[in-house]
Amino acid sequence: MNVKSIEKNGNQATVVVEIDKELMEKGINAAYMKQRKNIMIPGFRRGKAPRKMIESMYGKHVFVEDGLEEVFPEVYTFAVADIKAIGRPNLTNLEVGDDNACVLTFTTDVYPEVTLGDYKGLEIEKAEVTVSDAQVEAELNRMAQNVASTEVVEKAAEMGDTANIDFEGFNDGVAFDGGKGEGFDLKLGSGSFIPGFEEQVVGMTAGEEKDLDVTFPADYHAAELAGKAVVFHVKLNKVTVTNVPAIDDEFAKDVSEFDTLEELKNDIRAKALEAAEKQAQSAFEDAAVSKAAENTTVEMPAALIESELDNQMERFGYQLQMSGYSMEAYAQMMGGDVNTMRNAFRPAAEKQAKVNVTLTAIIEAEGIQATEEDMSAEYETLAKQYELEVEKIKTMIPAEELKASIENRKAIKVITESAVAVAPKAE
Repeated sequence: MNVKSIEKNGNQATVVVEIDKELMEKGINAAYMKQRKNIMIPGFRRGKAPRKMIESMYGKHVFVEDGLEEVFPEVYTFAVADIKAIGRPNLTNLEVGDDNACVLTFTTDVYPEVTLGDYKGLEIEKAEVTVSDAQVEAELNRMAQNVASTEVVEKAAEMGDTANIDFEGFNDGVAFDGGKGEGFDLKLGSGSFIPGFEEQVVGMTAGEEKDLDVTFPADYHAAELAGKAVVFHVKLNKVTVTNVPAIDDEFAKDVSEFDTLEELKNDIRAKALEAAEKQAQSAFEDAAVSKAAENTTVEMPAALIESELDNQMERFGYQLQMSGYSMEAYAQMMGGDVNTMRNAFRPAAEKQAKVNVTLTAIIEAEGIQATEEDMSAEYETLAKQYELEVEKIKTMIPAEELKASIENRKAIKVITESAVAVAPKAE
């Protein structure tokens, strides 16, 4: 093989490579062996026709394109050895000689030229973390609700009660789709139903039936009901009240290891403060990395963005699968299709792709390396995390992938550990 020329234009390279007849003969023969079973030639059993006979009938270059496909991976690897090719190549021209030697031209995206800007000592806003009394009270109320008991009562329904109802909606006297339910538990005051519905259930008693006049909001998702005045026929089956315990020292003893409410409050505040500080630090570090990427000058190739977009879609698809949804089903639920969803992910993918090239440039500029000790420690950590043998983890996570992950984290530390926290600007 012989690379005749490589011409770069921005993030794309045009490569002209000559493939000698010996390599092409290897590819053509492989293509013939795969296809001959499907070719019928008079006088020969299926799959037994000689290659020369087939070429004489269908043209001497009949197997060239398929033969090129057989050897192209080898050709491509050789041709781009001196450039950082990324993405998929695009064949633009093919010249075939009488002896089947070929000259082919293809284009490919190449890794971009990256010029780092400031990435050390960046000033990043970081708000002071506090936990308010209201946040502590909200957590106490949540804990109280978790241990609350319920009781069916014989009384008129009130706000805050749970009304078990049967209902059916009518538009101009005709029942409409989705407007019927039986044995539905409605928390009065929750705002679960359209405005005006829950308020009219208040005062009803078990066994009572009533027609409720309500109007759907003008922006209701079902266009045929948006802004419509309708009637719901409702039967109240039972009323349930929730008995929430008093929040006092006895409550603290019941729900925690503490003897007093004050001790429980202090523990809630300390844990909330720790969680808020972790969240603030994570946001600070993310902002520092994003700022370093913003300071980087690079013309991003489409191939890198599409690759990151593929990764994000794959991760999201896995999360959906774990929740019992397919990508297609979820997209339909959201009123679109998979392509719409992909476009929604694009801005985040573009941002992350630029972060990735920035980190790669910092790794090179700082001479960052993942040592053998780093690799061993990481494998040990992952083995403990997943409760597997180290050797098993090594078969699951290739060394190059782990090495890249470690080096990326080190590059992020270069940015974040030198970043300076400053108070947010007053609005």
